[in-house]
Amino acid sequence: MTHIGGPTVLIEVAGWRILTDPTFDPPGRRYSFGWGTSSRKRSGPTVGPDELGPVDVVLLSHEHHADNLDDRGRALLGGAPVVVTTRAGARRLGRTTREARGLRPWDETVLDAPDRPRITVTATPCRHGPPLSRPIAGPVVGFALRWPGQEHGVLWITGDTVLFHGVRQVPQRMTVDTMVLHLGAVRFPLTGPLHYSLTADEAVQLCTLVQPRTIIPVHYEGWSHFSQGRDAVERAFAAAPDSLGERLHWLPLRPAGTV
Repeated sequence: MTHIGGPTVLIEVAGWRILTDPTFDPPGRRYSFGWGTSSRKRSGPTVGPDELGPVDVVLLSHEHHADNLDDRGRALLGGAPVVVTTRAGARRLGRTTREARGLRPWDETVLDAPDRPRITVTATPCRHGPPLSRPIAGPVVGFALRWPGQEHGVLWITGDTVLFHGVRQVPQRMTVDTMVLHLGAVRFPLTGPLHYSLTADEAVQLCTLVQPRTIIPVHYEGWSHFSQGRDAVERAFAAAPDSLGERLHWLPLRPAGTV
C-alpha cells in the first residue's frame, strides 16, 4: 500500500492496482462543503497523478466532497476501467467514467480480469455525521475486499463514517485482517462539536470490536477541517486494551508541498 494523502491509498495485490478516493490537488485551495461550510487543503499528494501509473479500479466512498474526490482526482476517473461507489455517485458520474458501479451497503460486486484472482467487493455501511445527517452529508460507503488465498480475513476500508450501528455490524458479518481506518474527527465551526468522521476514541472502540491484525490510519491530515491528527490517535491507541496500539502501521507520508 502507498498512502498518497488524505483518504487516497494505492493498493497493489496479485496484479491489481486499486486506488481509493482520489485526491491529487495541490495545497492552498479552499473548498466549499455546502451548507456554509468550507475547508482549506494544507498539503499535497505524495505522488502526482502523472507518476501514479495505470489504475485498474477506483473505490470511491463518495464523490460529493473534495477531500475524497478533488478536481485532479475527478480527471483521473475517466482512465480507470471501473469505478465502484454509491448508487447516487454512480448516477452522478454518468458518462465521465468508463464503468461506474453503484452499491448500497452490503451489496457486492466482483472485479474480474484475465490472469488475476477475482476480488469480491462488499459495500459496508457509513454514516458521515451525527444522526439524521444523511440528507445534508450525503450517502457514503466503505469497502471490504475478499480474494482467494487470504489467510486471516478481508481487507476493510472503512470510508468516512462515525461510530454507529452500521459499522458495528461489520465484525458480526466478516473477519477483518487489515483495516484502512478513516479518521480526522472532521468538524466545522458552523456545526460546533458535531463531528463527521471517526474520532480517535471512536476508532479505538471500533477496532476493539473488529480486532484486526493490522490497522492503517488514513484521512487524518492535510485539511483544516480535520480536528484530530496522528498525535491524538497514537495517544488513544496507546491507552487501549488488547495491545491495539501495536497494530497501528503508519504508512510513510511525505507531501510534495505543504501550506
